[in-house]
Amino acid sequence: MVSLTPVAVTKVKEIMGMQNPVPNGLRVAVVGGGCSGFQYHMAFENNSNGTDRVFEFEGLKVFVDQMSLMYLGGVTIDYIETLEGSGFKFNNPNVRSTCGCGSSFSV
Repeated sequence: MVSLTPVAVTKVKEIMGMQNPVPNGLRVAVVGGGCSGFQYHMAFENNSNGTDRVFEFEGLKVFVDQMSLMYLGGVTIDYIETLEGSGFKFNNPNVRSTCGCGSSFSV
């Protein structure tokens, strides 16, 4: 299961509302790349690909493909704001290590 905190849901909805046309949901995926092997990917989406798992949080649809779901089981996505910056943070219990910059991971 993939989950988003209420803060993350609010932020995604805020950003989606600025798009024209407004997308139907958010795609969350794991893609190859980075110095540790995998990276998280988020993009707005209009339709499920038919094999996606679709999660819904306060009316926000989140699409996850089957391959990514293997790496995202139990993940919680949050939105944080600090003095150093702001952004979405993935808390993934499956990660064994991350790279020095924190943008990629391995399982």
